[in-house]
Amino acid sequence: MLDAVGRDPISPDAGPPAIGRNGVVIAPRATQAKGAYRSYEVHQRLRVAQSTEKLDPSSLISEAFARDPYPVFDVLRENYPCYRDWVGNAYWLTRYDDVTSIFVDDANFETRSKLRAYGLEGFGRDLREHLSILTTAVALVDRHAQSVAHRIVDDFARAGGADIATAFAARYPLALVARVLGLPDTDFDRFAEALWAAQRGAHWHPAARCAGAAALRGLADLVRPHLQARRREPQDDLLTAMAQVEGKPVTAADVATTLLEMDHETLHGALANLWFLLLTHPDQFDRVVQDRRLMKFAYLETLRHSTPVLFARRFARHEVERFGLLLPEGALVICAAGAANRDPRLFSDPGLFQVERKDLCQREPRGQYRADGLPSAIAFGLGKPSRYPAEPDDRPRSLYAVTRDIAVVASNVVIDRLVDLRLKANAEPSLRALRVGEMHACWRLPATFRPE
Repeated sequence: MLDAVGRDPISPDAGPPAIGRNGVVIAPRATQAKGAYRSYEVHQRLRVAQSTEKLDPSSLISEAFARDPYPVFDVLRENYPCYRDWVGNAYWLTRYDDVTSIFVDDANFETRSKLRAYGLEGFGRDLREHLSILTTAVALVDRHAQSVAHRIVDDFARAGGADIATAFAARYPLALVARVLGLPDTDFDRFAEALWAAQRGAHWHPAARCAGAAALRGLADLVRPHLQARRREPQDDLLTAMAQVEGKPVTAADVATTLLEMDHETLHGALANLWFLLLTHPDQFDRVVQDRRLMKFAYLETLRHSTPVLFARRFARHEVERFGLLLPEGALVICAAGAANRDPRLFSDPGLFQVERKDLCQREPRGQYRADGLPSAIAFGLGKPSRYPAEPDDRPRSLYAVTRDIAVVASNVVIDRLVDLRLKANAEPSLRALRVGEMHACWRLPATFRPE
C-alpha cells in the first residue's frame, strides 16, 4: 500500500511513483513489497473493460455445464480466449496453443498438489519420482493388466448383460492398483472406497473434502500393516519396493499420499468414455472389432473427443503478462483441455468421433514434438509429455504410453470375452460430471452380449 504521496512505506526511498492516465498512483514493480496491491488494482480495473454479452458468467458453474460443457467451451474459444471469470475468480484458456503454452511454463506457473488442496502439507511424501518405484510399478502393471481384466470381465460375462461403465471401467483401474500394491482381495472394497473418496475430495466441494481427508487417513491405516509385513517378508509387489527405498523410511502416510497424487481419472474416465463412444457409434466399433490395431487409435481419439479430465488448474508464481492481461501473483488459470482438444484450428470436424482420424495432434508448444512419439490430444492427468525417448534404456516408458497400453489391453479383453456386444435397447447413455469441476465421464452404460 502507498502513503499519501505515493511512496511505498516499506521502501520509502524507492523513487517517484508512477501515475496512471486515470490519476491512480501505481508503484514501480521493483518497489513492490510482498502483499502489495498493484496487481490487484490493475486486475480490478479490467472488469469494466471486458464485455461478455455472449456468455452468462454463471454458466461455468451451472448444472448444464456439468452435463455438457462443450457449448460453453465453443463460445469461450471463439470469443473470449482468455476469459476473466469473476464468479470463479479465475482466467479460462480455451485455445490449443494457449492451453499448452501455460501448461508447460513452469517458470511462471505451477500446479498445486492434491495434498495441498486438503491443507495437509507434510502429511506424507509423493514417491512417484523414485526411479526404483516407477520401474517396479510399470513392470507390475504390464504383468497384471491382462489377468486383472480377465478376472473382472469373467465375473459378469455369463450374465448376458452388464453395465460396462460400472462393472468394468470403474472397477478395473482400482483392481489393477490393488493388485500391483499387493493388497489381499479381502481389503479391496475398503481400499476402493477410500481411494475414490480421497481422489474426489481434492476438488472444491466442502463435504467431499472433509470425507476425502478422512479417507486419506483411512488409506494410511489400511496399508500400514501390509507395509510393515513387507519389511519383514518381501514379496513381488509395489509395497515391497516402497518399503525398500533407501534413505528416510517410507511410512504409510507416504504410500497414501502417493496413491492420492497418482492419476486415476484418466484410465477410469477414458475407459468409460471409450466404450460409450464405441457403443454409440456402431460403425466405428465394427471397424475396431475387425482390425484390433485401431483400438489404440480409438483410445487416443477418445482422449481428444471426450477427455475425462476437462481442465487443469495452474497458478501464477508471480505477476506476469499473458494474452494482453496482467495476471497477479497467485492468479488461478484454468487450462481447458476439453475446449483445446476440439479447437478447429487444429482438428477438422472436431465434434466427430473418428477412430481413423488423420489429424491427431503430435505437436507440443513452440513447434516441438512429444519425445515419446505418441499422437494424442491434451491429457492433463498424465502430466507433461516425457522428455525421454519412446523406449528409454534406463527407465520405463512414459505414463502416456503405459496408460494407453493398459486401456488397449483391457478393452481387447472385453471384445474377446463378450460376443455381439451392443448397447442395450432403449438405453440413453450420456457423459456428465457428477459435480462441476470433476471428471466428465459416462456413469451408466448398459449393454448386452453373449459370452465367448
